[in-house]
Amino acid sequence: MKLKEIARLLDAEVISDSADLDADIMLVYSSDLMSDVLFFAPPDCILITGLTHPHVIRTAEITRINAIVFVQNKKPDSETVELAKKKNIHLLVTPLSKFAACGRLYMNGIRDCSEK
Repeated sequence: MKLKEIARLLDAEVISDSADLDADIMLVYSSDLMSDVLFFAPPDCILITGLTHPHVIRTAEITRINAIVFVQNKKPDSETVELAKKKNIHLLVTPLSKFAACGRLYMNGIRDCSEK
């Protein structure tokens, strides 16, 4: 599924579009524990989290995640947005909870990284 379709499904605002919105995304990983993201998240998945600090961008860079969805309208500060732009990582903000965001993606064919 294209990243722009994911944004539409999640009613998400794209706040950093430094990468390709036509990128294909097939897997999702959701966590607020960056240590879990480092261990379990596969490259090129989309990360759903409630954390908005720069550490999330650094973790995404290490794991080669190119898109992050922040839930419950949590918006990152300008430092985090600028870092994401430098690293070519998309940032989206959705009003949905993590549960609802994951559910919508699952209902539309995006799978958890453990199902790959």
